[in-house]
Amino acid sequence: MTQNGIKKILVVEDERDILQLVKLYLEKEGYRVVAAANGTEGLKLAKSEKPDLLVLDLMLPEIDGLEVCKRLRASAETALLPIIMLTAKAEESDTVIGLELGADDYVTKPFSPKALVARVKAMFRRLDRSHTDSPTVYRYGPVVMDLSRHEVTVQGTEVPLTAKEFGLLEHLLRNPGRVLTREVLLNTIWGYDYFGTTRTVDVHVRRLKQKISLLDEAILSVKSLGYKLKERPGTT
Repeated sequence: MTQNGIKKILVVEDERDILQLVKLYLEKEGYRVVAAANGTEGLKLAKSEKPDLLVLDLMLPEIDGLEVCKRLRASAETALLPIIMLTAKAEESDTVIGLELGADDYVTKPFSPKALVARVKAMFRRLDRSHTDSPTVYRYGPVVMDLSRHEVTVQGTEVPLTAKEFGLLEHLLRNPGRVLTREVLLNTIWGYDYFGTTRTVDVHVRRLKQKISLLDEAILSVKSLGYKLKERPGTT
């Protein structure tokens, strides 16, 4: 948890060289880094250290990264913890599974430590916006998004969203009726020039629809382009 303005990052990585390199670059940027070398230890530290962000390797001993991600999202204590996955696997399916389980972003090995740091900074910028922007509330039928409180409710009940889910919904609510391409959504919400799969957006849209049933019909897929939010709930 942030102390004296210094954000804490938990890095769970079993390859010692990679762990030390990531730790070095993050600490150079002023972050406090806590490290774990396996999934069991990573889960314990995620709850005891209460980090502001998790960098999680996919292939871990004892408990793999996918299972760690799944358990963290299932716990109210860590459900909203921002997660960036590290994966050495080339198969797109592994990445999609990780995103389905609740990861916010991913970096494929081999990767540039500077690129990872850039993604960490982008994640924090989006999370910090709710504390610096003037209070803004978006309403869409029974859905209410309060940016100042970083909170989304449906008929008064809070819906826990990950950082990227929150960002995606915010962008859709800011632009009702407008077609937003996957590339625009990636660059706006992920905060960097994105060269990976656009299925990342599809996965997050699907998760939003699962969490807020109203959005199942309200978010329309525009063939070969992206998505748009109906201008008003229940309209075409």
